Parts: sequence; C-alpha cells; structure tokens
Amino acid sequence: MNGWPEALRRSPARLIALTFALSVPFWLAGAVIGRLSETLPVSALMACCPLLAAMALVRRHEPRGAVHGLLRRVVDWRAAPDPGWYALAIAVPLGVMAASYAVLVLLGRSLPEPRIAPVEIPLLSAVFLVAAVCEEAGWTAYATDALRARLNVPATGVVLGVVWAVWHLVPYAQAGHGPLWIAGQCLYTVALRVVIVWLYQRSASVLAAVVCHAASNVGWSLFPDHGSHYDPVVSGTVAAGVALLVVAAWPGRSPR
Repeated sequence: MNGWPEALRRSPARLIALTFALSVPFWLAGAVIGRLSETLPVSALMACCPLLAAMALVRRHEPRGAVHGLLRRVVDWRAAPDPGWYALAIAVPLGVMAASYAVLVLLGRSLPEPRIAPVEIPLLSAVFLVAAVCEEAGWTAYATDALRARLNVPATGVVLGVVWAVWHLVPYAQAGHGPLWIAGQCLYTVALRVVIVWLYQRSASVLAAVVCHAASNVGWSLFPDHGSHYDPVVSGTVAAGVALLVVAAWPGRSPR
C-alpha cells in the first residue's frame, strides 16, 4: 500500500486529538446559530477538520512534499486495480438503504413511495463528495494505514468507527435527534467504517473510501423521500450484518 513506511511513523492519536480540537468551534457555532437545513446543523461543517488535522501533522512531521502526496492519494482514481471497486463502493451503502426500506416494509411501517428528483442526485453527490474527501484525507489516507500496521481489518474499522461515531455525537444532538436514533446511527457509523476500511484494504484506493462515504450520505439523505423515514436502528443493524459478511467472506491482507 502506498505510503506504508510513512504510515508507521504516523500517530492516529494525534490526528484524533487535533480533529476533535479543531471541531470545537464548529460545535459552539452549532449551539449558537442552529442548523444549515432541516437535517444538518451548522456543526456539520466540521467535516473539514480531519483534512486540516492530517495536513498539519504531515507538514510538521514529514518531509517536504508529503502534504501534496497525501492530497494526491485522496483523489487518485488510478489507485484501484479495477474500476469495479468504485461501483462496489456505491452499491454497498445504497444496497444497505434499499434493504433497510424492505425491512421497514416487512415490519409494517407506513412508508411513502420513494420520490427522488433527478437533479437532486448529482447535487447531493457533489456536496457529499467534497465532505467525504475532507474526512477521508484524515480517517483513511492518514490514520488507517497506521492502525493497520498494528491491527487487523475489523479491529481497525471498529476503532476508527467508534472514534468517528463519538466525533458525530454533538452534531447528531444538535440536529434534534433522540438517544435511540443516535445509538442506531452510531452502530451504522461503526459498521460503515468497517466496510470502508475493508474496501480500502482490498482496493488500495482512498478514493474508493471517499465514494463509499459519499454514497452513504446520499442514500440516507434521500431515504425514501428526502430522509423522511430513515431509521438508523434498522439501517445500523443491516449495515452491521453487511460488515460482518464482508470481513468474514473476503478478509483483508494481514498487517505488515
């Protein structure tokens, strides 16, 4: 995997601490200003913080040009040996949303028919791709290799997933969600991170992680009518099953 020697010298703990510190002003702004939209608080703008933290740490502790190398890896579409990995990165989170809809129907929930305007998909995709690039520059391009040098794929995914979920607790609360919703979303977040780590491990592409992350956000934002009936307890359970399946059926390579 590209950048492995550098990864051995990186500190995920430093990235996590700096990301949380940089996020505090956004959390305070969310408390004062409120929401960007009905579902997104101002604190969601903290998505830039993992990128800023990774750039700061690389600039300080690594040779000249390392920041450029980090950013290049995030958008390098040629890193994956097969473009099918990008299709899989889209299909897995959207498949989880489709399966969640089917489960809710089987549970007897009253759901509207899916209503998605064609123009919404490219607009949401563009917004969430930018946000995912910022986050995965930190969580994947910087931190994942360093953790994989010590842990296997599931453990790396769970560790980063728990951190990722805790990092989102303030925005979840500021969006007005209750404890059950937040607990379900945290389960979904950890499961998705396990899938993202597995996908990155298998494809060697940070961009595949970015695409998976963005597709997940597009999926729940449109579910099934602009996120109106999204139930993270159901989606989290489905995502956890998918995460267990992929790491059991197609394990990643061992730590180096």
